[in-house]
Amino acid sequence: MPQAPPDDRPALRVENVDVTYGRALSALRSVSLTVPHGGVVTLLGANGAGKTTLLRAVSGTLRLHRGTITAGRIRYGSAVLDGRDPVTAVRAGVVQVPEGRRVFAGLTVDENLRSGGLGLGRRGRDQVHEARERVFALFPRLAERTHQAAGLLSGGEQQMLAIGRALMAAPRLLLLDEPSLGLAPQMVQRIAEVIREINTQGTAVLLVEQNAGMALSLADHAHVLEVGETRLSGPADELARTDAVRRLYLGEAAEDQGAA
Repeated sequence: MPQAPPDDRPALRVENVDVTYGRALSALRSVSLTVPHGGVVTLLGANGAGKTTLLRAVSGTLRLHRGTITAGRIRYGSAVLDGRDPVTAVRAGVVQVPEGRRVFAGLTVDENLRSGGLGLGRRGRDQVHEARERVFALFPRLAERTHQAAGLLSGGEQQMLAIGRALMAAPRLLLLDEPSLGLAPQMVQRIAEVIREINTQGTAVLLVEQNAGMALSLADHAHVLEVGETRLSGPADELARTDAVRRLYLGEAAEDQGAA
C-alpha cells in the first residue's frame, strides 16, 4: 500500500528548547523541530548529543531523570507539554517507547499490554480489544506468547512488546528511542517494517536511532544533534547524500577509501 504524504500542519512543535540536568549540565541548547501529522522525523547524533533528552522533554519523563526545561516551548496540537508530566503527554496522544525496552519482566505479555492502557481514563472494552488486536496483527509472535512472562522473551520479542504496550494507548505520535539497539539484523529489518506500517496506519513517529541507514530510509525529515545543538536539518533523503552524514553516520566515505 503506498503511503500517503504527511500532513504539513505541525502536530508536534519544539521551539528553542534548553534543558539542563542538575544545576549546571546543559543538555540541549535552542533546539527546535516539528513533526507533522502522519510524518516520520528522525534524530541522529553520537551518544550524549541530546537525542534521548529531547524525547524525555516531549514525553514528560525528563523530571524523572532530574532534568529541567529552562527555556522554550513544546506543544502537541493545542496541548502544552513543556514542564508537564507523562500523563499529560499520553492523554494528548504522545507516547514514548524508552531505550532498553523496560518491559515488566515479572508480568505476562498480556499484563504488559494491558498496562499500556492505564492512566487514560475510562475506555470501552471494544477500544481495548481493538488496540490489542492491532498489536497482535503487527506482532503475531506476541499473540503466541500471551501468557508467557515478559522476562523470558528474547530481546527482539521484548522490543515488540515495548512497542505494542505503547500502541495500547492509541498514540497519535510515537516516540521511539533506539528500537533496534542490540538486535540481530533480521530483527532490525522486522522492526523497521513495523515502524513503517505503524506510520502507514496514521501514527506520526519521532525516531531516535543509531542505525542511521535504517532511520533515514524511514524518515521524511532528519535532524543531526551535536553536543545538544542542531547541526544539520533537512529532508532525510537529502541529508543522506551529504558528505558529513555519509562519513559520520553511514560509513560510506570510509568504505570508499578502503576500496581505493
